[in-house]
Amino acid sequence: MLTRNCLSLLLWVLFDGGLLTPLHPQPQQTLEAEPRENVVPVPGRRSSAQRVKRGWVWNQFFVLEEYMGSEPQYVGKLHSDLDKGVGTVKYTLSGDGAGTVFTIDETTGDIHAIRSLDREEKPFYTLRAQAVDVDTKKPLEPESEFIIKVQDINDNEPKFLDGPYVASVPEMSPVGAYVLQVKATDADDPTYGNSARVVYSILQGQPYFSIDPKTGVIRTALPNMDREVKEQYQVLIQAKDMGGQLGGLAGTTTVNITLTDVNDNPPRFPKSMLYSKLPESSHVGSAIGRIRAVDPDFGKNAEIEYNIVPGDGGNLFDITTDENTQEGVIKLKKPLDFETKKAYTFKVEASNLHLDHRFHSVGPFKDTATVKINVLDMDEPPVFSKPVYTMEVYEDTPVGTIIGAVTAQDLDAGSSSVRYFIDWKNDVDSYFTIDATEGTIATNEILDRESTAQYNFSIIASKVSNPLLTSKVNVIINVLDVNEFPPEISVPYETSVCENAKAGQVIQTVTAADKDLSPAGQRFSFRLSPEASNKPNFTIHDYRNNTAGIETRRNGYSRRQQELYFLPVVIEDSSYPVQSSTNTMTIRVCRCDSDGTILSCNVEAIFLPVGLSTGALIAILLCIVILLVIVVLYVALRRQKKKDTLMTSKEDIRDNVIHYDDEGGGEEDTQAFDIGALRNPKVIEDNKIRRDIKPDTLRFPRQRPPVEDNTDIRDFINQRLQENDVDPTAPPYDSLATYAYEGNGSVAESLSSIDSLTTEADQDYDYLSDWGPRFKILADMFGEEESYNPDKVT
Repeated sequence: MLTRNCLSLLLWVLFDGGLLTPLHPQPQQTLEAEPRENVVPVPGRRSSAQRVKRGWVWNQFFVLEEYMGSEPQYVGKLHSDLDKGVGTVKYTLSGDGAGTVFTIDETTGDIHAIRSLDREEKPFYTLRAQAVDVDTKKPLEPESEFIIKVQDINDNEPKFLDGPYVASVPEMSPVGAYVLQVKATDADDPTYGNSARVVYSILQGQPYFSIDPKTGVIRTALPNMDREVKEQYQVLIQAKDMGGQLGGLAGTTTVNITLTDVNDNPPRFPKSMLYSKLPESSHVGSAIGRIRAVDPDFGKNAEIEYNIVPGDGGNLFDITTDENTQEGVIKLKKPLDFETKKAYTFKVEASNLHLDHRFHSVGPFKDTATVKINVLDMDEPPVFSKPVYTMEVYEDTPVGTIIGAVTAQDLDAGSSSVRYFIDWKNDVDSYFTIDATEGTIATNEILDRESTAQYNFSIIASKVSNPLLTSKVNVIINVLDVNEFPPEISVPYETSVCENAKAGQVIQTVTAADKDLSPAGQRFSFRLSPEASNKPNFTIHDYRNNTAGIETRRNGYSRRQQELYFLPVVIEDSSYPVQSSTNTMTIRVCRCDSDGTILSCNVEAIFLPVGLSTGALIAILLCIVILLVIVVLYVALRRQKKKDTLMTSKEDIRDNVIHYDDEGGGEEDTQAFDIGALRNPKVIEDNKIRRDIKPDTLRFPRQRPPVEDNTDIRDFINQRLQENDVDPTAPPYDSLATYAYEGNGSVAESLSSIDSLTTEADQDYDYLSDWGPRFKILADMFGEEESYNPDKVT
């Protein structure tokens, strides 16, 4: 604390004429007021005439951070040349922290920091100061700006912002191999003292690794570090400020270093001699054993390739590498036979796939081991002399004819007899039989090549001493053809000739087909039968390539004279015995155009002078039928409509019903619609004034008979119907009367107008005139009605 106060007091040094001089002058950071015009004598100077002197000057002020004193920390003093010490000058302070962090004595100009400051939070404060006349409140000097810097102390330890670290370095690296660079950050001021100067050191991890104290670079310190011995290392790094001196603050971090693998170890077989036993019945391609070489390396550096060294027995076996286990899998390439050879010896070599040239001097990265396999004798099934037997037999061969034989032997030391039988799978296998002892195959049924050309079945051989040991072989029997079917003409059997055909014109090319399996080079010949060779109509020309052409022998043919011609053609094959057949070709005479295009070949077309085809005739007939159906339907509908009209005229009452839907304009609108159609025409003609209908006869009062309690509604309606039937005042047209009967249980009784005891003639409508102008028209209408009543005496 005393040191901080002393540093503050050192800010006051060398006042020249009331000006504050800094401890370490820095002209570029000095804040000066503008030069004054008056000349002020400078105390201590001998010359009476001096250059214009600046009013007030001060440099940067400094304040210690983290000040913990009981009194405000003194920062510095402001003073003006115009301040004579009599209290006429007032000093003011503004800017960063003015009044909250820094205060100034208005009379003396002393500046104090009233709270503790942290340089890492804010390194400096920019303030403005001014000297003001106390009486006039006017500035004596222009406002000037100055800076108060927070002087750093060592209050922050170095920190590794990226720690902990993870690094790797290849094993067997030389001394000084780069591993990683660490960096610690100190928040203190690097421009002031040694508070932020960091030095690195290793606290844990020696003697394997070292670190540069200035740069923080970690390097290997021991040569040939082996991953197979130790793979993981944990290094503790310390960063200390103050250049590592006593009293400096320190921070630590952890660096986890892994030695990566290199191929520095060759594969090795645990044993140089390996033994195995193998049954002679082992299948080709099966795995018969595994062999493993040990490589302490890791990953691809431990990948091993196995090979069989050429030599005795090596050609019967093969070896591959299992990528998951890095084992060598020995497989059988050829079948084993104990009777031929009882043991095999060969060498297996294991080598690395990925070699590192830096370690060639260590030695060859491969190893060999000898493998000896003893073959075990097994009781084996019989062995056929051929893998497949192929035999031939002519069709129609007599039953019991021997076709061929199969042979199987027991190759074991104690040879056993063999028995043969057919592996029955379907009915086809029943066409043949086999001798169980000799293995001869004979026919069991008559064979037909055209039905089945080839038979394929299996023969099973078993040992007499052990019937469970069997072997199987396929037998293929091809049925040879015997020429038994004559050739025939391929489709079509029918052709056509134009009426305008010329002599020598080819009208059809024919080919032949034979059901027999024709041997190579077989040929077919074509000719006319003897009875057709003398006829002058058609002939056949053999092209000597298994085809022939039908040719015309005269010019022109007539359908009216003969429509069809039949041409017998004889076809022979070249097999033995020779087979032939006579095939009849049907030739139809057709009408053609000049280009030879057929227009019509039908018989009925001959008798159509207009040349209409059958399709056209069918279309015409269909149209006629459709027209007849339409006419019949039309007549039937007309009759039905006439009948419905007669029935409706008798039953329809619409002639007496007048419908209108004209909406009027209210009770004052008397001309909106004309209801004259509803009135009696005679009355309208006699009296044009009255627009309502009045009967000629007198109106009788309608008497409502009393309704007894519990009267049925149906009786009530019947009474109303009878009353209307005998009422002479009822309208002459049909009408619909709606009655509403409230019932005798209602207190208000019925609201229907039909319960009224008086008739229309008994009504007095004079009261309508008293209802106002809105009911004037209604009152006039009913008043006019009363005046028109001839029965009423005025």
